[in-house]
Parts: sequence; C-alpha cells; structure tokens
Amino acid sequence: MRVGIMYTSFVILLLFSSCGGDYAPKPRGFFRITFPEKSYRTYNGTCPYSFQYPVYASIGPDSTALAEPCWQNINFPQFNATLHLSYHDIDSKKTFNALTEDARTFAFKHTSKATSIDEGRIADPKRRLYGIYYTIEGNTASSVQFYLTDSSKHYLRAALYFNEEPRADSIQPVLRFIKKDIDVMIKTFHWN
Repeated sequence: MRVGIMYTSFVILLLFSSCGGDYAPKPRGFFRITFPEKSYRTYNGTCPYSFQYPVYASIGPDSTALAEPCWQNINFPQFNATLHLSYHDIDSKKTFNALTEDARTFAFKHTSKATSIDEGRIADPKRRLYGIYYTIEGNTASSVQFYLTDSSKHYLRAALYFNEEPRADSIQPVLRFIKKDIDVMIKTFHWN
C-alpha cells in the first residue's frame, strides 16, 4: 500500500514538473560548406572560344552520346554541380533563330517548378558578345542558363545543374558562389 502511494505521488510530481517550459522542435540543419579562395585560370583549347574558369573546377569534353565537338562540361566536384556548355556553328539566320528559340524553350521548361524566371541581356559590341542570361528561381533542376553569340558564326549555350534533389533553400549559398564564377566567365569570354 505504501509503495503504491509513493509510486502515485512520484507520477503526479513528474507530470507537474514536465508541464512547464516551452518546447520547440530542433530545426533541420545542413552541412557547413567551406568555400575555396577565388582564383581563375584560362581555358584556351581547340574550340573557337576562351574564358576564365575557377581553379577548383575541372573542364572536359561532354561524354554523352549526343555530344558534338566543343561541347564541354565545367565540373565543380566539391559542390556536386556541372555547368554544361554546348557550342554550335551558325551557318544561317534560320540556324541562329532556332538556337536562340531552343535556349528560351529549355529555360522556360522549368516554369512548372519555378517561382520566377528573369532574363538579362548581355551586350558587349567590342568583344562581339551578345546573349541572354536566365535566372531561374525556385526548386528547379537548373538555376542558371545563358547563351552567348556573335550573331554571325558562333553560338554557345550554358546550363548549370546540381546533381542533387532541387531544394532552393539548401543550395542557395553554393549557387551564389558559383554565379560569381559564371559572371567572371562571361566577362572574360572571347571568340577565337
């Protein structure tokens, strides 16, 4: 009998002591990302273009079955990301129009998941460099796409993809970091 009273008293005391204080679930955490120092080197291969890209990235030919000459991939292994570059010769106005429409179509394929798609014009007559930069916001497979052209002979399209499930909030710091590298690439881009 005495043990039952002590047990009941203990349970009641435990219930009253556990009811105080606020409880909040622990927020989901993400891995800490260490960004390397910004430093660049020049890509000056056999293709009719050159640009600077980061030393912590590697560049190599696209190995997919549909790849054409001068299709390159800039890999960011630390961030599990790839910037795919596809180059085309322009042989007619019809080809040029088809390529620019394809770039627009590829960018706007992300409309169902995107919260916004912004277009920024690229124009540098001194370097014969023109194009459009697509910033795609939201949980999309690609967050950055652009094309560069001289409007007469050369056309290069680029698309950044992460080999991860698209979660805009978790890749945002890495995306901001890589966008700066893409900006350097565009600012240093030249047709050979």
